[in-house]
Amino acid sequence: MTDFAALPLSPALRPGLDALGYTAATPIQAQSLPPILEGRDLLAQAPTGSGKTAAFGLGLLQRLDPGQSRCQALVLCPTRELADQVGRQLRRLATGIPNLKLSVLTGGVALEPQIASLQAHDPQVVVGTPGRVQELARKRVLHLGVVRTLVLDEADRMLDMGFEEPVREIANRCHGQRQTLLFSATFPDAIRELARQLLRNPVEVSVDGGESAPDIEQRFFDVDPQFRQKAVAGLLLRHRPESAVVFCNTRKDVDEVAGSLRQFGFSALALHGDMEQRDRDEVLLQLANRSCNVLVASDVAARGLDVEDLAAVVNYELPTDVDAYRHRIGRTGRAGRRG
Repeated sequence: MTDFAALPLSPALRPGLDALGYTAATPIQAQSLPPILEGRDLLAQAPTGSGKTAAFGLGLLQRLDPGQSRCQALVLCPTRELADQVGRQLRRLATGIPNLKLSVLTGGVALEPQIASLQAHDPQVVVGTPGRVQELARKRVLHLGVVRTLVLDEADRMLDMGFEEPVREIANRCHGQRQTLLFSATFPDAIRELARQLLRNPVEVSVDGGESAPDIEQRFFDVDPQFRQKAVAGLLLRHRPESAVVFCNTRKDVDEVAGSLRQFGFSALALHGDMEQRDRDEVLLQLANRSCNVLVASDVAARGLDVEDLAAVVNYELPTDVDAYRHRIGRTGRAGRRG
């Protein structure tokens, strides 16, 4: 099964599929959508860029009751950037569902407007980061008692960031007979234990490599540390990618490398976790519309950064683990393109 037309999807979801140009399912969608649509819990291993958002998005939208103005679906993401990206895609998939209210609730932005919005009208779908969702639920303005679908997106990253306790508390606030969908790039012991406690007899699927593997050419350059900034500039000048992300391990390096590249004539901007959310949004907008052609970032951008046709990724230094490397380079070579 690789065709969306073969799935028992609601007619209300067809406009969203058409708007996104989706006809054939990716491997993770083909494996996970049938059990999701049957209402089964799911434990899924999928690499970045494999199409998992559409898989769980179609599933949670299918289960919505548009006439019920309570939160029925909750997607937890590790970062603000990923939550924003997931929220945008779910809104497009929901094009054919009238009067749907979807709220993206993350930290790094003012709490009061989020409270006011929730008090005015409960959203039917919430996409958020664990800390902010936990805070709003504790304040009794976000009501999770009737949540029918709980999605844990990039669950391994959430645990790495210390969100295990908020995730467990949030899950306990959701309906006891909910459907739980857990997506993770890796299955360490902590993820297995979390799944054992939160999921009921889950279907397990795995898409790792094979036909879904991104087409990314990788090159390694051995450079003396004192010449590293010049080497990055030289490589970008030599290969001239239309857009590139340079990943650094520290905020200090992010600022220094961005400044160095500007001296070499690049329109380079910095992105790291200590920036205000509006400044981060502005940087991502400039990269997306090509008014900035090089983004220098810490790992805060390694997940959830989705720039149309990003040409190249540069690791200023190697990250500390293989998974972080995989997620960094996964910003390029997406949706069947080369990187």
